[in-house]
Amino acid sequence: MSNKEEKPAEQNQSTWKDFIYNPRSGEFMGRTASSWALILLFYLVFYGFLAGLFTLTMWVMLQTLDDYTPKYRDRVSNPGLVIRPREMDIFFNRSDPLNYRQYVQHLESFLQQYNDTEQDKNVVCTPGVYFDQDDMETQKKVCQFKRSSLGLCSGLPDTTFGYAEGKPCVLVKMNRIIGLKPRGSPFINCTAKKENSLQMNYFPVEGKFDLMYFPYYGKKAHENYVQPLVAVKLNLTGSDYNKELSVECKIEGSDLRNDDERDKFLGRVTFRVKVTE
Repeated sequence: MSNKEEKPAEQNQSTWKDFIYNPRSGEFMGRTASSWALILLFYLVFYGFLAGLFTLTMWVMLQTLDDYTPKYRDRVSNPGLVIRPREMDIFFNRSDPLNYRQYVQHLESFLQQYNDTEQDKNVVCTPGVYFDQDDMETQKKVCQFKRSSLGLCSGLPDTTFGYAEGKPCVLVKMNRIIGLKPRGSPFINCTAKKENSLQMNYFPVEGKFDLMYFPYYGKKAHENYVQPLVAVKLNLTGSDYNKELSVECKIEGSDLRNDDERDKFLGRVTFRVKVTE
């Protein structure tokens, strides 16, 4: 009885051994060496053809692209506004330097590229005129925008950007859009949602984005380009302290849109400020 029970196991083991390698037919896993060679050759040719076709397709597509200007742009044609420091809620105690240090450090770090010593390397442009450049120039020149033009919000006369006195500075800039040429004389206008109007100072004067900083030619062509800035100094008084104020800044004076309800940052930006003593 024991011999009959052991035969099926021995037969199964023999079958598996023959499947892996059959010494009688010379087959390995059901195929002879020539059969394996033919099938491997087929897949080598097949996948080689697919790889070649993919490479050719990519090469043809890349020939249609410009290294300096995107062929297709899915961004909006009007710029959005952003602020620095990069916070929508600017809450701090003016009596505690540690409390507003993060805002000051962020502004100082951001303005390093606008240092006068860095901007002296760039070109002095004609105000009020678009700085159009020859298409043949692969590296475009950059107009100077010196940090010192931001006056009291430059961090030079006051290293705390007004935060120590409870009159903080906020920097407003437009997002970059290749080829943008705003018509008119774009400027920033900020309003606070409160009963009494909030006094503000703008730097440069009147909060204008000069046309000489347009158009922008793209990151590769305009490698050292820096966006023009408008600094807004919020002249808070004692009655404004310990209150949460909502401030909205818009682009005015041009054809740039600032009233799209579907995009709250298109041509405008809203942030909140609360200063405690």
